[in-house]
Amino acid sequence: MVSTAEDQQLDALFTALSDRTRRDIVARLSVGEATVKELAEPYAMTMQAVSQHLRVLEQSGLISRGRHRQTRPCRLEPAVLGAALSWIEESRRAWSERMDRLETHLARLQDPANK
Repeated sequence: MVSTAEDQQLDALFTALSDRTRRDIVARLSVGEATVKELAEPYAMTMQAVSQHLRVLEQSGLISRGRHRQTRPCRLEPAVLGAALSWIEESRRAWSERMDRLETHLARLQDPANK
């Protein structure tokens, strides 16, 4: 199976979101920009560990870092979530159709008129 750029982006996105700390960081950034120090406050981990999480999020395209004086505020890039939402919706629709067909098939099997 050939992997497309879109597949690779989704892989990176879902890998980034597979970690609870990174999901928490994304949730925090959905409220607004924050510095690494602000993002690190709730965690009992080193700044280096938080920076590592941020690097994964940045590589997936979920966040970007700006430059403001001495700080590098992080911001959420919500458009990247659109690709994941599209994939999830497409999968949901496909499974819903499959379940509808299965339900129809099972109903036909249980219908005494079909026996």
